[in-house]
Amino acid sequence: MLAPEPFFEPRGTPFSEYHRIKALVELGYHIDLITYPIGQDVDMPGLTIIRSARPPFIKRVAIGPSLVKLLLDALLAVTAFRLARPGRYAAIHSHEEAGALGVWLARRLGIPHLYDMHSSLPQQLSNFSYSRSALIRGVFERSERAMIEGSQVVITICQELQDTVIDLGAGDRAVLIENVMGGDMESQGEGPAVREEWGIDPEAALILYTGTFEAYQGLDLLFEAAERLARTHPTARILVVGGSEEQVAAARGRLAAGLDVVFTGQRPATEIPSFVAAADILASPRIAGTNTPLKIYSYLRSGRPIVATDLRTHTQVLEPGTALLAPPEPGPFAEALGRLIDDPEARARLAAAAADLAERKYSRAAYVARTQDAYQRLLGQDAVDAPSASTLDTAGGVAAS
Repeated sequence: MLAPEPFFEPRGTPFSEYHRIKALVELGYHIDLITYPIGQDVDMPGLTIIRSARPPFIKRVAIGPSLVKLLLDALLAVTAFRLARPGRYAAIHSHEEAGALGVWLARRLGIPHLYDMHSSLPQQLSNFSYSRSALIRGVFERSERAMIEGSQVVITICQELQDTVIDLGAGDRAVLIENVMGGDMESQGEGPAVREEWGIDPEAALILYTGTFEAYQGLDLLFEAAERLARTHPTARILVVGGSEEQVAAARGRLAAGLDVVFTGQRPATEIPSFVAAADILASPRIAGTNTPLKIYSYLRSGRPIVATDLRTHTQVLEPGTALLAPPEPGPFAEALGRLIDDPEARARLAAAAADLAERKYSRAAYVARTQDAYQRLLGQDAVDAPSASTLDTAGGVAAS
């Protein structure tokens, strides 16, 4: 498996890779993960992490396209060339831009290739404001098409990407597997402790944002909405979980004078359920892109209502009545937050409908079954047998055998 990311770090694609690996090893597969020299080690039976060489001047990797990633991708390729010997592997499974390398290696070894498509590479250029060059965009588009056409199976994580693969004529090889295994968000009864730790009144309406600080996430929209909300609901509080020290400092500098927003900075993934338990409303103010935020699937199971922007990134998952959707503008977003603050019954109704949607369409059992389907397509008779219903635990995951 080729993963051109810092693995593991608590952010979108590494989370998705982690849960893909977890499902595969629980299904009986053994994985050599070739990844960047940056990230936390993960101890998982059936998984061997092999890191590429570390340049001495690189300490972290920003999200999105960059020259640093280009260098790290080249070093990852060197490691992959060294390990990919004939007869050693049954298949190559590549994430993101490593699909180009994976397709070439798989052909060289005469084994099948699976492309794990977490995003549209050309769309990343606009999402991260990396380049307006038509030439670079054309390179990204041709690379994406070659990765799709050269793969025996393509996993997509949302309907928009599935439609992209279908439009390119590879719909018969595409398997849609939403990122439903993003973490358990059910209330753990630790909300009061979180409020006390961060100085939030027990009676205050609390709105929670969790995630990165990239521009497409819409934090500036949330802050502008909070400024309006402060005039209509002065006791409401905004809690923001995530961001590096530098990003938090920059965000504080953009806040309106006197606006009280609580920033925690980056926190371990294991703490997120406690923050959710403390919240009354979960906000997803994303303003760009079409991939569904990983956290949405966990939010659905959380027992808390969701306020999100009325964009494809959310509406391809959130059915009517499962969340309060608002145009991606400060005024309407603030109004939506205020409506839920004032209506506890509506909050309970939305949360219940969201949990029902998660159970019907986005369960862990469905995730595991689709993952096995993808590998049966990839390997045919060589695929590991899918687990019987008796091995699925009550949470919808796979019990250890």
